[in-house]
Amino acid sequence: MSKCLPIFAAAAMLLAAAPAHAQQGDAADYPNKPVKVIVTVPAGGGVDTVTRLITERLRQKLGQPFVVENRGGAGGNIAAEAVYQAPPDGYTLMASQPAPITTNVVLYKKLNFDPTQFVPVAIMSSAPNVLLVKNDFPARTAQEFMAYVKANPGKLNYASQGPGTTSHLTAELFNKVAGTKLQHVPYKGTAPALNDLVAGHVDLIFMQLEAAIKLHEGGKARILAVTTRDRVATLPDIPTMAEVGLKDFISDTWNAISAPPKTPAAIVNKLNAAINDVLRMPEVQEQYRRLNLQPGGGSPQHMADVVKADTARWGAVIREAKIPQI
Repeated sequence: MSKCLPIFAAAAMLLAAAPAHAQQGDAADYPNKPVKVIVTVPAGGGVDTVTRLITERLRQKLGQPFVVENRGGAGGNIAAEAVYQAPPDGYTLMASQPAPITTNVVLYKKLNFDPTQFVPVAIMSSAPNVLLVKNDFPARTAQEFMAYVKANPGKLNYASQGPGTTSHLTAELFNKVAGTKLQHVPYKGTAPALNDLVAGHVDLIFMQLEAAIKLHEGGKARILAVTTRDRVATLPDIPTMAEVGLKDFISDTWNAISAPPKTPAAIVNKLNAAINDVLRMPEVQEQYRRLNLQPGGGSPQHMADVVKADTARWGAVIREAKIPQI
């Protein structure tokens, strides 16, 4: 009987090692079929634009189609739930704004997923936010805007890309630090919010520069201020909010790729390396410049750190503004 023990022990070791070898093999030939990337906003928004730019290069680099599917709504929760429930094999990924993996856990009474369990892959881009007003807004400068909103408490409304999005929370941060009361009108993404702003149905929106600048340059809406510490190079004449008296009013946003819980590290690292390679391509960097975006990149741990920091920062805004749960 004792002579059989080494045989059983060896067999047990082989069985225990099998999953690790399988994972390594999966990563070695990954991807060997199309990869679905579910975007948390409707087509046409900033997340969608960046995702399509990146996934086309991933197709070229990794040799398989990266199929983009838009599932907007509920602040990104609809898409997040679908990805959360997907097999952790790298063939279903999520492209999102911060909300689904940061603040929605605070904003929504019930989520059918745990944001902390998504596996960070890489940040695709980051962008400054701006104050964009409808074209016939009475104030023509940031200074005039501050005076006007304070003189008309509760009379102005702001659009957002949905509850819990950066555009929503930035406006609530503005209400807090400026002592105003803008009324919230949520939309299901960037495109519908901007359509109503251009039509004059809403007064203003805080949103990412790359989606706002074309409307500004085309005379369909006006950027009055940027929400960064310093002025933006492409808008040298536009002041920061700090310059008009709101010293602590800083807001930017980012777009990132996440994987379902328990996705193997080898697959995540392969995707991360490919995305970083794509972000270093001169033509991609040039497209980012034209879109007024900053390349993301970095390790999965870097993305995890950003997610953690933003969850804490915007979670505090939600609690202090007493934003009701949905």
